[in-house]
This record gives sequence, C-alpha cells and structure tokens, in this order.
Amino acid sequence: MQTSILTTLDWFVIGLYFTVIGALAWWYGRHQKDSVDYFLAGRNAGFITIGASIFTSNIGSEHIVGLAGQGAATGMAMAHWELHAWVLILLSGFFVPFYYKSGVQTIPEFLERRFNARARTILSVVSLVAYVFTKVSVTVFAGAIVFQALLPDTFGSRDNAFWVGAFTTVILTGIYTVFGGMRAIMATAAPQAVIILFGSLVITLTGLSQLGGGAGVGAGWGELVSTASANAAQFALWRPLSDPDFPWLGVMIASPIIGIWYWCTDQYIVQRALSAKDLQSARRGALFGGLLKVWPVLIFLVPGMIGWALHQKGLLALPMKMVDGVSVIDGDTVFPTLVTTLLPSGIRGLIVACLLAALMSSLASLFNSSASLFTVDIYEKLRPGQSERHLLAVGRIATTVVVVAGLLWIPVMKVISGGGLYQYLQSVQGYLAPPITAVFLLGLFWKRLNGRGAVWALAGGFVLGMFKLTCQAFFGAGKIEAPAFLAAIGDFNFLYATGILFVASAILMIVGSLTSEPPADEQIKGLTYASIRELHGEEISRSWDTGNKVLSGLIVALVLGLYLYFSFWLN
Repeated sequence: MQTSILTTLDWFVIGLYFTVIGALAWWYGRHQKDSVDYFLAGRNAGFITIGASIFTSNIGSEHIVGLAGQGAATGMAMAHWELHAWVLILLSGFFVPFYYKSGVQTIPEFLERRFNARARTILSVVSLVAYVFTKVSVTVFAGAIVFQALLPDTFGSRDNAFWVGAFTTVILTGIYTVFGGMRAIMATAAPQAVIILFGSLVITLTGLSQLGGGAGVGAGWGELVSTASANAAQFALWRPLSDPDFPWLGVMIASPIIGIWYWCTDQYIVQRALSAKDLQSARRGALFGGLLKVWPVLIFLVPGMIGWALHQKGLLALPMKMVDGVSVIDGDTVFPTLVTTLLPSGIRGLIVACLLAALMSSLASLFNSSASLFTVDIYEKLRPGQSERHLLAVGRIATTVVVVAGLLWIPVMKVISGGGLYQYLQSVQGYLAPPITAVFLLGLFWKRLNGRGAVWALAGGFVLGMFKLTCQAFFGAGKIEAPAFLAAIGDFNFLYATGILFVASAILMIVGSLTSEPPADEQIKGLTYASIRELHGEEISRSWDTGNKVLSGLIVALVLGLYLYFSFWLN
C-alpha cells in the first residue's frame, strides 16, 4: 500500500475539528441538571437534530471502513442491511407512539410496563453485553484500522498506530460523552452528519473520476458497471440459493429481523426519538433519520467497489491478506487506502476528520445509551430514591466503565477477521436480535401474551443465540470438526440461523404465555396497539401529519428505486 504521511494542513483540519467538538461538549456539559438532561437532552430536541443523531449514531467507522470492505469483497450483497430506511417508517408509525406516550427513558423500562421487571432486567443485561462486546469493540477496531492505514510510520510501526488510534479515540470520546451527555451528542450530530456525508461523497466522486480516466463521473460509473458485470456472481445484489454466504432467501429472512431489532427496539437508536419535544417531532425525527439512511449504499458501499475496480485495472494497489491459503484483498483497508492514495493534502485531513466524526459520534451514542441502561434499569432498581445529582454521577461512572470495557475487549477483536468486519457484526447481531424482535412484535399486537412468555423468549433465545455463536467460533471446517453435530451448527449459514432463532423465540413466548394467566387489562392499557389507539388515537393521528406522510413516501420511493436499479445493474 502506498504510504502517505499527513501534512501540516491535514493536521490543522483535524485539530480544528477536535477543537470545535471539545468546545461544544464543554459548553453543553456545563448545563447538565439531572438524569433526564443527561440521557434525553431535556426532552427538547427538534426533528432535524433527532434525525441527524439517529444517522450519526448508526454510521460509525465500522460502516465507512467495513462497508467499503464488503463492497470490494462481496459487491452489493450487504446492501440489504443498508436499505433499512424503510424500517424507520415502522419506528415512526408504530413504535414511537408507544414509547413516547408512556414517558419512559429506556426501552427496557417500557418492557417492564408491558410485561414484568424480570423481562426488563434480562433485556438490560443482554443489551449491555451486546454494546460492550460487539458495538463498542467493533467500532473501535474499525477506527484503529483507519489509524493503522493512515499513520503507518508516525508512531514507529503499524501495530503502534493501531493501538494509539484505539486508545486515543476511545478516551477522547469517553471524556466528551461523560461531561457532555446527550446534549453534547445531539448538538454535534448535525455537523458530524454533514462531515460524514460530504467526506464520503468526495471520495466517491474522486474515485469514479479516477476510474473514468478523467472523462468524468459518468464515465467512471460506466467503467465500474462494465468491470463488475464481468464478475457478476461476486457483485450481484441477489444471490442464488446455492450461494454459501448470502442466499436470497436467507437475506429476506434475516435482514428484516435484524433491522426491526436495531431500529425499533434498541435503546441505542430509539433514545434519540425519546428526546423529542413532542410526539410529532419524535415521529418526524425518525423519518428524517430514515431519509439520511438511504444514502450509505452510494457513499460507503460503492467506494469499496470503486477501489476493487481500480485495483483490477492496475490504477491502485490494495493490500492483500491470506485466507485459507489464498491471497485475497484485505477489504477493511480499502477505504483508508483510497484516502491515502487519491486525495490531496487538506482534503485528506477532512476525510480523516470525517472518519473520526463517525467513530466518535457512534461511540458517544453507545457510551451514553449504556450509561442510561445501567443507571435507570439496574442501579435505580437496586438503590431506589437516589437524588438526581447522584444518578448523574452514577451515569458518568457507568460511561467510564463502558469505555474501559471496550478497551479491554480490543485484543479479542484484533484476531477476528472471517468474512470482514461488517459481515462479522451482522452475524453476531443476527444471534442477538431474534428474541428481542419477537417479544416486541408479538407483545405490541397480541394482548394475551404475558411476562412469563416474554422472559422465556428473551432468556431462551439469548442462550440459543450464544450457543450458535460459540459453535461458530470454535467448531466447523478448519476448526474443531468433532463432534460432527457441533461442527454442522458452527458452519450453518448465519442468515437461516437468525430465522430459526426468531421462530424458536416466538414459540417460547407463545407457549409460556398460554400456559399461564393472561395479563390484566389494566396492566396493558396503553401498551398494545389497540389500547393506545383508544387512549391517544386523536393525538397519534394528528401527529402523523402531511409532512410525515410525504417523508414516508419519499423514503419508500428512494428505497424501491435503489432496489430496482441494483437488482438489474449488471445485466
């Protein structure tokens, strides 16, 4: 890979970015009054701020780095996960009214009201485990790869650059999250969204221009389509059922399950909507986030394919790695390679700032959400009646603990490669999402289901998912191959496994509920779709105004348009 040392101008741009972010965090941190302020920004956010925060919380460095890697390695196969903008219509249309009108601070708190305290505790613990051992670690790992690629000689060696990048970004993000809380995160969301979108667009257009030989972006796109068409099996959006990694049926089963869990039931995302000043803003904020979510396929996934095409034509040398004795492109280094090779001084610094913005905004959201879950759902249960000042201090300590836990987990992530960072992330989420998705979907629309069923589904589904993950890590072809049934489970496609886990969780929930007493009508009042329409139907209908309907239609049109184009783009 071509080595490129950042220039003085690059460092100036990066330093300016950190100065602005630090000043905002300090300013808003001075105004934290209580836990509602710290965790939900005082419930006074507008829809643009909410939507930008949802987008920047989702788009971390693992997206920019990992999606480009997947684009180079598997083409459009992972695009289905990035076309989940339609799921935010579900969040806005069905889930936000439940959460917002109940006045809860966390999603597990809502689960307690619908089912029982045990279900809330299980979801809180599972969510914290998921945050520390998947989201935090994966995001930090991706950010460290960026430092390793961009500053290979600055700290003495590539490994030193990796660890310096990991520790620096996590510590700085932790500091500004601890002192700034949700207000700082929300205040920096809009400028970070602009930086992320602009930076990724610049490298996409620059890459296409290079690929087109200076004849323009249109010529570059035509060249990309031509080159990818010669390798259609690798770059197609839809794969045959015989495909070992991304069979179309498995994608159609797993992708919505993961999407509904992530966008509609995960504290990490939903917390942004709960910070809205009113129900209309909460719903519109979710939709605005969906509008922003349409673009990652074009500005994060496509650059990976551009990098692959440039490599194929000898215009760019991508790093290689050995997988099962075969030399293949190291996908996770594609995006930083494009940055160091294609961009001039100054612009390169802006893109590095873009990557840092993605890393920090995503980590900041994780840290704050983890603190919310621990403080509200666990600590207050153990020590009720504490002052707001005490809870705020506990929240900051919890954030610090999550920061440390994320750092301690990095060595494990350092040795994980497999099919790429982003594919690894989706497979792990595919084992965590099914029971939570099943409990929320069934619980909101079927009033007969009760706390016992929810506990069975959450606990049983989590155990089954971790069993599959353990088998996948240690058993299978090229790993431990005996006993054969464990090896078969380890090698079983993660997409189909996600569907099986969802069905198993749903069965556990139904059986557990039907073999015990139904919940009292008073308990579920306002917590099922039918009852909330009875209580707040007029307000809910009024909040779904013309603007929200237009945004929903625009999201659907854009998602369908991308699906139609990329379904046939190689023909």
